[in-house]
Amino acid sequence: MVPEINYWAVLLATASSMIVGSIWYARKVFGTRWASLAKVDMDRPGASAVLPIITTVIVSFVTAWVLAGATSIAWHFYGGSYLWAALGTGVILWAGFTAARFITHDAFEGRPTSLTVLNIAHELVTIVIMALIIGVWPPAGTV
Repeated sequence: MVPEINYWAVLLATASSMIVGSIWYARKVFGTRWASLAKVDMDRPGASAVLPIITTVIVSFVTAWVLAGATSIAWHFYGGSYLWAALGTGVILWAGFTAARFITHDAFEGRPTSLTVLNIAHELVTIVIMALIIGVWPPAGTV
């Protein structure tokens, strides 16, 4: 079975990830705190954000695409509301993969717990917003 995916929702969810990240890591929100904890100099001369932004767009698309596919599979399996399938799937995938991996890697790298919490909270917000978009805009003919 190939899961049905609304690629317009995936593209919008990808864009939402960029918006969430831009707000979350803005200096006046959590950017200054993140930079301090991660030991990143946000003012380093000659630094370019082009490659990290391109990478983020690609990774965000893959995340949204996987979430859309997993949501479709979960909805077919469990039935019920497509929105709840998207939200439940997103939170479960976040907890089992994203949060778990961040916690493991950060523990071995000796990163501050507050940095780990800041980053996994960002990922949770990103995934929930992606799930909301995917959940309210299911593939044509599924709901």
